[in-house]
Amino acid sequence: MTRVVAFAYHNVGVRCLSVLLAQGIEVSLVVTHRDNPNENIWFASVSELAALHGIPVITPDNPNTVDVLEQIRALQPDFLFSFYYREMLKRELLELPKYGALNMHGSLLPKYRGRAPVNWAIIKGETETGATLHYMTEKPDNGAVLAQQAVPILPDDTAFEVFQKVTVAAEIVLNACLPALLAGTAKPVMLDLSQGAYFGGRKPEDGIIDWSQNAHSIHNLVRAVAAPYPGATTRIMDKTMCIQQTLVTTCAATGEAPAFYVKEGKAYAICGQGELRVLRFELDGIEMSPSEFATQYGSAKFEFTAFL
Repeated sequence: MTRVVAFAYHNVGVRCLSVLLAQGIEVSLVVTHRDNPNENIWFASVSELAALHGIPVITPDNPNTVDVLEQIRALQPDFLFSFYYREMLKRELLELPKYGALNMHGSLLPKYRGRAPVNWAIIKGETETGATLHYMTEKPDNGAVLAQQAVPILPDDTAFEVFQKVTVAAEIVLNACLPALLAGTAKPVMLDLSQGAYFGGRKPEDGIIDWSQNAHSIHNLVRAVAAPYPGATTRIMDKTMCIQQTLVTTCAATGEAPAFYVKEGKAYAICGQGELRVLRFELDGIEMSPSEFATQYGSAKFEFTAFL
């Protein structure tokens, strides 16, 4: 029986671990993360799935220590898999499995290597993304590809909706590729790294809206960081506004300064070029409807101000 060690977290970790178990693979150890109490934990638990199947679990802060290395070495794994595990694995770990170490990445490599690939793909206005199973090297997301599965990004999809599609794509890729991988007949393809770029992680402050941009660019930011992510933020009337959902109403220049207003029960935002309809927003942490905003503040146009 094939023996593997799985480094896994998040929904992709849960679904890909489920695929391994469904195909009768012996998962000797699961390495995962302790949930951060300061993080919005909206995703499923790898630890709970492993416990359900009686699989040993460890949660090291650093997976590259001698203790972890020796524990995995003693298991003599055939493969090592990484499914949305957040720490980089060093060469000593990657060389342990007999037949290689593989990672599931949430983009169509070589595009969007690195962190937050779904969010970045939406921000950049992509119309598709997907999941890629590839061999790991010490450099992130640059090993030979075994298989990919594309999914569409529709014009109003949020990152949460796209991430759900990518999770299914990851499950499909792994389930389809495993038989050939285990039989030794899989044919990896080297990446042309010139066809993509590396992207770093994102912080809440990266969601601050630059209203000089056009309506499409701002709409892409809003849907890329909408809940369960921190949201796209701005300032009006010395208050923080978090915009959670928009639609592009026009791309034509209005000739007006960027501003927020309510008209006939609907909320709008004037951009550097074009205009958005604002479907959901919060003011100082309180979600309001357009009519509630108009009742409290009137129907004037409120110019956006910069964060100080």
